[in-house]
Amino acid sequence: MSAPTLRRARMKIAVLGTGMVGHALAGKLVALGHEVMMGSREAGNPKGTEWAAQAGPRASAGSFADAVATAELVINATPGMVSLAALEEAGAENLAGKVLLDVSNPLDFSHGFPPSLSVCNTDSIAETIQRTFPEARVVKALNTVMAPLMVDPLRLDGGAHDVFVAGNDDGAKAAVVGILREFGWLPEHIRDLGGLEVARGTEMWMPLWLRIFMRQQQGKLFNIAVVSE
Repeated sequence: MSAPTLRRARMKIAVLGTGMVGHALAGKLVALGHEVMMGSREAGNPKGTEWAAQAGPRASAGSFADAVATAELVINATPGMVSLAALEEAGAENLAGKVLLDVSNPLDFSHGFPPSLSVCNTDSIAETIQRTFPEARVVKALNTVMAPLMVDPLRLDGGAHDVFVAGNDDGAKAAVVGILREFGWLPEHIRDLGGLEVARGTEMWMPLWLRIFMRQQQGKLFNIAVVSE
């Protein structure tokens, strides 16, 4: 089973965050032909500028505000505990009307490892972002898998495992689903679970995910597959 090849128009995409997730997403998007600016707190961030220099002519780096200003799609790949601050620096006016794919998790490492969740049960970081930036079109996805699987799902069980999508704007969700399909996610394994409140559940999967990860001696790359009769 393989994902069909999709031909989509080139987009200008901002990837906020210079960590492993940001690098994986930005690199894959450039490889797919999109123009990507990696955003960080300061325009001269070495991780961003080094990535852009190696990734080719469609890659660039700048501040959070620089990246979001001209982007058609924004991906929040910053740690959940600092996501609001990063998006504040990006600017509400720059985010207005744009699809904002949130892949963050509200992991609080202040008391050591494994981390706790800074928000859960009746709220989520995705909902907090939406309330803080009401004109952004926030979609939650990809926060339940490791960075390598985000951009290459076929490497695990031929892609027969699931990714979850949540958001209040159907058009924004459709745009995110398009990106997921470009990454190789099989249409039948992209599960739209409804409104943005669903992010409470996908973010709360992280404590269990971490425990599984810690107990795995091998096979650290794993994911959920929903199996039904």
